[in-house]
Amino acid sequence: MKKILFSIVALVIFGSANAQIKEKGAIEITPKIGTSSFSEYNDDGSTDSNSGVELGATIDYYFNNRWSLRSGLIFDKMGGEYKLTNTDYDPASPYTTNHYEDKLNYISIPVNANWHFGSTRKWNLNFGLSPSFLTKATLVENGFSSKIPSNTIETFQLGMSFGIGYKIGITEKFGILIDAQWFNGLTNINKANQNDITNGGFSFNLGGVIQL
Repeated sequence: MKKILFSIVALVIFGSANAQIKEKGAIEITPKIGTSSFSEYNDDGSTDSNSGVELGATIDYYFNNRWSLRSGLIFDKMGGEYKLTNTDYDPASPYTTNHYEDKLNYISIPVNANWHFGSTRKWNLNFGLSPSFLTKATLVENGFSSKIPSNTIETFQLGMSFGIGYKIGITEKFGILIDAQWFNGLTNINKANQNDITNGGFSFNLGGVIQL
């Protein structure tokens, strides 16, 4: 355990010594992978959260050493988990509770302003809008999967995305990014009835920052 803590501290100190302050026109590409947790929200509350893997890559275009524009392609599993109890009494199976999960796979294209702060600009705070396009919608009921009908769910959603990250400089052209990102859906994804449903959640990611 002490060796792991020492390695982490050494990596942070080493990264702090390698300043990567950018000039106007600099471009960075960051492939990343992480874990995510999402729920579905309506007027009555929210579902339980599900978990998934987030994959993607972002690109930053620098206007100066403090501000960049970030976009990219992010693959997320959204949706949520919930339970419904059958209230129709059946002596053979009284008050059965069924377990459900909405697995909603999206490709998102965030468009975020990214503020780089700290004496060596290692920290970043990003915020903006994120349009998302549904690629697959699956309902899992008690372990059995079925396709969610396309006439019951919107294929497009718009959300607000924001996050914070820290970059560890390894060389002048390469670094490691540790960040957390949040997504709050702004548009209704439900077409089945009049109830508004939105996605919301967060992810924790690790990426490799490559300066072109």
